[in-house]
Amino acid sequence: MRTLTAGLFTSVDGVVEDPSRFQLDSFDAELAEGMGTFMGRTSTVILGRRSYDEWAGHWPTHPDDPFAGFINPIEKIVVSNTLHGDLAWQNSRLLDGELIEAVRELKAGDGADIAVCGSISIVRQLVFAGLLDELQLMIHPVIAGPGRRLFEPTDPMTRLRLVRSTVTSKGNVLSTYGPHSA
Repeated sequence: MRTLTAGLFTSVDGVVEDPSRFQLDSFDAELAEGMGTFMGRTSTVILGRRSYDEWAGHWPTHPDDPFAGFINPIEKIVVSNTLHGDLAWQNSRLLDGELIEAVRELKAGDGADIAVCGSISIVRQLVFAGLLDELQLMIHPVIAGPGRRLFEPTDPMTRLRLVRSTVTSKGNVLSTYGPHSA
C-alpha cells in the first residue's frame, strides 16, 4: 500500500494560496531538508488544473532549481474537468475516472509515496474521504491576510493525530498530521 501525503506551505493565519508571496523571507535550510526528504519518498504527484497550469509554465524553464529536478521528471497525475487530450509537460497525464476511486487504486498499486502538491480542493477532498495518510503543514511565521485557507468554517469536525513537529532556525513549524486513531 502506497502512502498518500499532502504538503502545503501555510501562514500562521492559515493562508495556503500563493505561498510564494509570504515564504521567501523564512525559507531556510531545515525547510529545504524536510522538502528533500518528502521528495525522496515520492514517485507520483497529484496536481489540480490550476497548479498544473502554473507549474507547467514555470518549472520546465528553471531546470537548475532543485525542485525542478524533482517535479519535471516525476509522474504527474492531473485532476481536471476542463483539460483534455495529451498534456505537454513531461510525464503528465490526466486522471482517469473519479478522484476518490482513482486515488484508492493508486494507493493500492506498487511504487513509492504519492504526494498531492498544492491543489487545495483536492487535499480537502482526500482528507474528508479518509484517504490522506499524512498532511504536512509548513507554517511560516507570518500573517498573510487575504487568500484561500485549506479548511472552511462549514467543514465537518475531523480529528487528526500529530505525527511529528519541528521548528526551524527561521521559525517555520513543520508539522505532520495523520488520521486520528480510534
